[in-house]
Amino acid sequence: MDICVVALGKIGLPLAVQYASMGHRVRGADINRELVDCINRGEEPFPGEADLAERLSTVVRDGSLTAGTDTTAAVADSDIVVVVVPLVVDSNAEPDYTAMDAATESIGKGIKPGTLVIYETTLPVGTTRERFTPRLAELSGTTPGEDLMVCFSPERVYSGRIFADLSKYPKIVGGIDDRSAAAAIAFYESVLSFDDRDDLDRPNGVWDVGTAEAAELVKLAETTYRDVNIGLANEFARYARSNGIDIHSVIEAANSQPFSHLHQPGISVGGHCIPVYPRLYLSNDPGALLPAASRTTNERMPAWFADMLRAAMGGSLEGRRVLVAGLAYRGGVKEPAFSGTYPLVAALEALGASVGVHDPLFTDAELAAEGFEPAQPGPGWEAVVLHTDHAEYLEWSPADLPDASVVVDGRSFLDPQAWTAAGRSYLSIRP
Repeated sequence: MDICVVALGKIGLPLAVQYASMGHRVRGADINRELVDCINRGEEPFPGEADLAERLSTVVRDGSLTAGTDTTAAVADSDIVVVVVPLVVDSNAEPDYTAMDAATESIGKGIKPGTLVIYETTLPVGTTRERFTPRLAELSGTTPGEDLMVCFSPERVYSGRIFADLSKYPKIVGGIDDRSAAAAIAFYESVLSFDDRDDLDRPNGVWDVGTAEAAELVKLAETTYRDVNIGLANEFARYARSNGIDIHSVIEAANSQPFSHLHQPGISVGGHCIPVYPRLYLSNDPGALLPAASRTTNERMPAWFADMLRAAMGGSLEGRRVLVAGLAYRGGVKEPAFSGTYPLVAALEALGASVGVHDPLFTDAELAAEGFEPAQPGPGWEAVVLHTDHAEYLEWSPADLPDASVVVDGRSFLDPQAWTAAGRSYLSIRP
């Protein structure tokens, strides 16, 4: 089977490697020439994805995976096209289709009769059928339902463990018609294997949910639920701290009840999922109160932690030097998308602080390119705010920050005793 994967980022590249590992010929397409060259050398372009380096090297060496920048040409040589181009939101929190539309244009120009196009990018309900399918048909001269098949199938994987998650979770599909769905089912059954799951109501595997719209809603429902859950946990945490209650003990006890599950509260959750996908849902359902309220709650947490630091430092951060630890949205993953560090730094600077940012996964040049002052632990920092739960930060000690009188742990990640024993003020979501 000839497969084209469009966009070779942290999701697309592992998918391309997975398909190639199952004996198929895969062409990856990406507009980033440097990334493409790196992949064609068999080199892992980003750290943190389990087993990717070894598996990528193998499939490039045996010729089953190649990469290029000409999407149209790659599509023309393929029977299946899997689209993983990110969809983000603009400054008004509305879907920004710029990249997706451009990719669809390139794909449409290469489609031949009988091609199956699968969108895995999370989309507002109705987008696959109403926005992209007509354009693909127009550009290719094909007819949906006859010689053009289109399906939506959300990715349900977590960076760092993608290959394991591909086996663990059912693969959801929804076609624009029955023929498209059947083709997508056959495709995924040929490129994926699934773990046995006794906890599921039906066997683990490829699940057809009936329509592209239903499949689109599956992913929006999953991520919006998580955002609401995190928002609720953050509200509980704010209340608990103001009343001297240990929120982590509360969450542990609450989660001991079957059917209860509260996420751990914290400074923010970034990445393309939680900050973006509830906004995509709201673009379909703008009157939904809970998703809107949760987004508001979660987006104000960086400013809340900045204000916590201000209060701990005598009510003013004017001229104070503050080190923010971590740009990545979560530990061990080199991904700054929608990281809470951006609003955290803005909030600290608005309060008058002089802010530096450290992250072990980013070079000084990369941090500067994001608009931050690159920084290292050492003397001169009067406070530190931990944003990212990188394992490296567990090795930091008071001796690494000799002048930091206050440590704000936005993830409740560090050992409080190590800092308080040295006479430092340790603050977290806990009271």
